[in-house]
Amino acid sequence: MEIRVLRYFLTVAMEESINRAAEVLHITQPTLSRQLLQLEEEVGVKLFHRGARKITLTNEGILLRRRAEEILSLVDRTERELTEQDKLVEGRIVIGSGEMAAVQRLSEIISSFHKKYPMVTFDLYTANADLVKEQMEKGLADVGLLLEPIDIEKFDFIRLSQKERWVVLMRPDSPLAQKESVCAQDLAGVPLILPRRLNVQNEVSSWFGEMFQDVQILFTSNLSTNGAVMVQEGLGYSVTLEGAVPFWDKEKITYRPLEPELTASCVLAWKKQQPFCFAVTKFIDHIKCLSGISNI
Repeated sequence: MEIRVLRYFLTVAMEESINRAAEVLHITQPTLSRQLLQLEEEVGVKLFHRGARKITLTNEGILLRRRAEEILSLVDRTERELTEQDKLVEGRIVIGSGEMAAVQRLSEIISSFHKKYPMVTFDLYTANADLVKEQMEKGLADVGLLLEPIDIEKFDFIRLSQKERWVVLMRPDSPLAQKESVCAQDLAGVPLILPRRLNVQNEVSSWFGEMFQDVQILFTSNLSTNGAVMVQEGLGYSVTLEGAVPFWDKEKITYRPLEPELTASCVLAWKKQQPFCFAVTKFIDHIKCLSGISNI
């Protein structure tokens, strides 16, 4: 006995007419008649007296009406409670991320999630992908926005469509600031600040090619903001992601893209077979839902 058919039954009992009930239910009269006949066959009793002008209930039909009203009332109440339960979801979600352009997409995901679950709070942990991944493996972070390349064999993930572009940070009075882009020859012999992650350094060294042997590495840094401070003080040039650059003072620091262009992708990841709290589970479901709607 289906809930849908019980609603059909109650509508016919209320309207006392199959034609009027079909109009209320927005289905055809033959479809409704067929559903009622199948219901009578299923319960094994006659439920209606079918008169010339109206339909009335048999004694068995009256009993079913009472029970159907009770059943549907309970179903409606359960659906309301489940909807209200979503509003009462609370907890804290720890998200690790680097300083990347994809943080903008992350903020949009969090914003749409917050509208559904306003009681949930977030703890944003900023570090490079290796450190964020380590926190996730220890269970200290729930979700990570990770820059590739990175080993994510132990993680489920959604790859974001947005590309991260590599650039060179410099002072506005730097000779390289006169150029539209920077090639490997431009950086030969000048003090550089490179990313601390070895996997990323390998990507950068591949971009330099044979010129990498002439690279003078003064610093490595796991955060582009700290590298930018060193650049501002005239200590070198920083090879970094473009993501955080738009938020810095353009009178104190500027940047130029690498030529040829070097880009990277990133993923939203979480540990496989990890028991999460209800809020985190809902957030991961939200990410999966958005990835099914659009290429996030």
